[in-house]
Amino acid sequence: MSTGNVRPGGRTARVREAVREATLAELADKGYEGLTVEGVALRSGVHKTTVYRRWGSVEGLAADALDLAGGEPWPIPDTGTIEGDLRELAHLVLTGFADPEMGPVSTAFISASGRNPVVARALHAFFAARHEQSAILVVRAVERGELPEDTDAADVVRTAVAPLYYRLFVSGEPVDTAVADRAADAALAAARAGVFRTVGPGHA
Repeated sequence: MSTGNVRPGGRTARVREAVREATLAELADKGYEGLTVEGVALRSGVHKTTVYRRWGSVEGLAADALDLAGGEPWPIPDTGTIEGDLRELAHLVLTGFADPEMGPVSTAFISASGRNPVVARALHAFFAARHEQSAILVVRAVERGELPEDTDAADVVRTAVAPLYYRLFVSGEPVDTAVADRAADAALAAARAGVFRTVGPGHA
């Protein structure tokens, strides 16, 4: 999960960005449980009444931060092979959660999504945007003849990274590059075997 910086023009956009940055910083420092409108207003320099009027609550702040992040470009790997691309994609997820600044923020978003439907919807949209961006990996692989033409790109991406999220947030098992590589390789094997084809037996 990446939440890189953008600086759109206009006062409204600058206020939104300042509040987003403050929201991320508060999440990194205090987690979702410690996120408050007052804390974000103080850190961003935006008046509390403005924050309440535009975002309404901590749920609104978190959802808007995810909305902004979902529209930002992601460093999609391009190694020349689908095997290398999927492994690098899995490594991106791994290093993102290991990052001392953004790792706690990503963890806070996922934790909050399990308890708050507003954040859950925003996180769903965030991941949908990431899957859409990542689809190019599969498109290139199909063009190179590495995968069947009717391979579902989003399913390949989901399968490559899902074991990492399971270990991080469900089982609590260790996660390292070897685990990431195995997850990517398993997704690739399934894709090559036609498991993710969108037509054919068992598919509409």
